[in-house]
Amino acid sequence: MTNEKAVAEKLLQVAAVKLSPDAPFTWASGWKSPIYCDNRKVLSFPYVRDFVKSEMCNVIFEGFPEADVLAGVATAGIPWGAMAADQLKMPYVYVRPKPKEHGLGNQIEGALEPGQKVLVIEDLISTGKSSLQVVEVLRAAGAEVVGMVSIFTYGFPQADEAFAAAGVPYRSLTNYSSLIGLAVEKGQVSAEQEALLLEWRNDPAVWGK
Repeated sequence: MTNEKAVAEKLLQVAAVKLSPDAPFTWASGWKSPIYCDNRKVLSFPYVRDFVKSEMCNVIFEGFPEADVLAGVATAGIPWGAMAADQLKMPYVYVRPKPKEHGLGNQIEGALEPGQKVLVIEDLISTGKSSLQVVEVLRAAGAEVVGMVSIFTYGFPQADEAFAAAGVPYRSLTNYSSLIGLAVEKGQVSAEQEALLLEWRNDPAVWGK
């Protein structure tokens, strides 16, 4: 089993990912989706949490050795960034969606110096829009963003295009294709449902309408 499938299996095991092609979920954007991913669930299962953390640390260590600092994306990326930074003994900051409305008004929490090489830690990448907003905040603070690591990505073409345009390489521990392939192997998804699931990924905005 590949690392991507092993992580996908863990996400399915703790119901962090749910597949429902016949009764789709509705996202905040209004999109109809046959999948719902909530990696926060993993935090409640110590052995799965430890496995995912170790896989993340391996990807960081092997893929982005030049990183000086890890930066978690609020809120779901905060615990994963903190755990990885602790295991790798790296400095850590996290980035709010917007500046705090009181106190110092910080948007970046922690000690970050201009010129430091930052690796962003995210839990989930969909279109990439919100993830790349964090990159803009870090760059505005003088940081050099060397990339992003997430637990899961849907693999939307628009995300690949957005990251390429922003000049941000990214890696994910697992992805939609690996997850669907595993679900088919396990008999959790029929051939007909597999076709629906793959069709959704190609054009999620119009799927189910």
